[in-house]
Amino acid sequence: MRALNFLFIFIVCLGLVFFSLENTDQATAEIIEGIKIQAPISIELIIAAGFGAFLAWIFSLWSRLQRILSNRETARQMRQQEKQIQELEKNLQKQLKDYQTSLETQQKTLIPTVEVFTHTPEVLPNEQQPTEGLPQ
Repeated sequence: MRALNFLFIFIVCLGLVFFSLENTDQATAEIIEGIKIQAPISIELIIAAGFGAFLAWIFSLWSRLQRILSNRETARQMRQQEKQIQELEKNLQKQLKDYQTSLETQQKTLIPTVEVFTHTPEVLPNEQQPTEGLPQ
């Protein structure tokens, strides 16, 4: 990119030099009403080109400043989002630990109940099984 910029500037300057060599005639320029300047056309062109380059430089500074401010705002928003993500991750970890603790507590209370159901004796002996509703 730098090479292209250098090439462009070199071509413009070379063109200005050739134009200056060919146009040495005097010309009058009226900048403000009542103020007239008489100079060779080439000098007037170089001054106009310099003024244009100065305005382009000011515009590039303004654009760069806007981009920097925009990047700062984006960086600030990203920091806020990262902070919010960290807080949400902490909350999620806390909720996960609470949920695991709750499950462990429930398992501890359910395990004795399951043991009670598995160790209950049969109410009816095998010989006295009810046969109602069963086909024979």
